[in-house]
Amino acid sequence: MRTDALDIARFYRTPPGRAARDMVQRRIQALWPDVEGLDVLGFGYAPPFLEPFRDRARRAIAFMPASQGAVPWPAQGVGKGGLTMLGDEQRFGFKEALFDRVILVHALEEAADPARLLREVWRVMAPEGRLLVIAAHRSGLWSRVDSTPFGHGRPFSRSQLGGLLSDALFEPVAWSRALYAPPWRFACGPKTVRAFESTGERLWPAFGGLILSEAVKHVGAVRPGGATQRVRRKSLEGATRPALSPRSDTTSHSDEQKGAS
Repeated sequence: MRTDALDIARFYRTPPGRAARDMVQRRIQALWPDVEGLDVLGFGYAPPFLEPFRDRARRAIAFMPASQGAVPWPAQGVGKGGLTMLGDEQRFGFKEALFDRVILVHALEEAADPARLLREVWRVMAPEGRLLVIAAHRSGLWSRVDSTPFGHGRPFSRSQLGGLLSDALFEPVAWSRALYAPPWRFACGPKTVRAFESTGERLWPAFGGLILSEAVKHVGAVRPGGATQRVRRKSLEGATRPALSPRSDTTSHSDEQKGAS
């Protein structure tokens, strides 16, 4: 059973919730600075991380699993009409190859079948679309405290998450961690969190509370040296310094955009 959407919404109104939102948002903004004309989907509980895209993307939708429940987004009377959907996590109500960017947050940890969920995400993503997974990190403190939604369900290591993505025909191209501050209210003020984040990234990078992975959708990428390699080269060529740490066998990746199908 998933954590109730109302409980997650309440969490994001607390100091730890605001800290989680701010530290992840800064990475997303650096990773995907331009979503003009793109279709963006957030699955799980994504409104805190979709908000910067709401007025910039062509379409931004928060899709929440029925077992979790949903809350209205955006807030009543703010901007566009309701952009929240409720549905089956194993069968999204969208046509194939629709979304250019997908964010999974509060999604895989409590999924009944994470592999099947990822394959459904693959189905609705455009060719060479970009997926960002935000999940509780097995070695971090946040996965061990059940007062936050990151303390429920199964946390992941990098190897576990990478295996799931690869099996679902995604190619992980960049990794990062976030939330080095402990998940306690007194440690989650804005200045304190920034200090923990800066120090943690330099001194104990393996112990962030969240693990983030950007992955590219494979298109017919089952032949060694064939389409897999073409997708990888296109996603990495002409890049500047990545917002997330690149995988060990690459040195850069691009923010190349692809319009919706």
